[in-house]
Amino acid sequence: MKNINKKIIIATGGTGGHIFPAISLMLNLSKEGYLTTLTSDMRGKSFIEKYHFSNVKIINVSSMSGNKIIFFFKMIYSIFQSFILLTLKRPKFIIGMGGYASFPLCFVAIFLRIPFFIYENNLYLGKANKYLLPFSKKIFLAHSATEGIKIKYKKKIEVIGNILREEIYNFKREKLKEEQNKLTILVLGGSQAAKIFAEKLPGVFLNLRKIGIRIKIYQQCLPYQNLTLEQFYKKNDIEHELFNFSFDIVKYYRLVNLVVSRAGSSALSELIYCNLPIISIPLSSAADNHQLKNAKHFESLGLAILLEENQIQNKLFQLLQRLHKDKSITDTMIIEQKKYSDKKVFEKLNNKIKDYFYEN
Repeated sequence: MKNINKKIIIATGGTGGHIFPAISLMLNLSKEGYLTTLTSDMRGKSFIEKYHFSNVKIINVSSMSGNKIIFFFKMIYSIFQSFILLTLKRPKFIIGMGGYASFPLCFVAIFLRIPFFIYENNLYLGKANKYLLPFSKKIFLAHSATEGIKIKYKKKIEVIGNILREEIYNFKREKLKEEQNKLTILVLGGSQAAKIFAEKLPGVFLNLRKIGIRIKIYQQCLPYQNLTLEQFYKKNDIEHELFNFSFDIVKYYRLVNLVVSRAGSSALSELIYCNLPIISIPLSSAADNHQLKNAKHFESLGLAILLEENQIQNKLFQLLQRLHKDKSITDTMIIEQKKYSDKKVFEKLNNKIKDYFYEN
């Protein structure tokens, strides 16, 4: 691979589900000797800053769910930014990781004749990837069961598995001493989940406390919710630890025997890889209801339990009671999780990339 262009741009959306796989991919490709640049939007910047990367470009684009006029003008501007970046960098190819912030780079690449690949880690093809698929060289999938791909594009599919963070691959979970008689619950979610979970879950936990079930709660919440939650848990003598966003989320994985989480594919895959029993509550407003599809898929494999958001008040209390009483449910889930592994994802991806370099 001497004397060839080894520049690769990784274009990604700004959510954690897009950013963390993109960062993990960039670090892996850099170790392999490729010259990588990562692009994201302003949301992604807050995740990326922790790593102090010098090879990062921010593409200023807004969500399609916001003001349509603002979205249109920002998209035009982001396409202009992308044109300048690609003209200057002239990468060998681009890897689009999904999310609307990945679209401008790949869109401009079509006209500059720069090849690109796309990656989809959900069980339903995202909107950006849906529009880009006809022009992409390949689509790398985390799951073979991913829906929304037309038959005529099946030849482009390469199933590689979920791209996870290095600390997840290195994670080893030790059995908790208090596992048999205490529920230690981690509550996770993005901004929307943190808000709703902080409103709906404390009452459920209080009911568990009232019937004598020992619990400790580690809960992600929004900063403005800290005081209200703190007062509630203290008043009702519920052991707890509150946190807002944390880069060191793995430390909480070591402290709990159950997780209540949204159903993003990356989040669920991390938890499954760490052998943590999961109650997944999909975000009902997620695009194309992809979180519900993720949750149903993982439940069908025995890797998680699906609970829809409108069932929290009526069913979560009974579910937690059952899990506390019957440990075989979570034990069986862990056994199935141990069979699930994406550890060879980089080996598969690196081989595909090397094949492309040699063939072109």
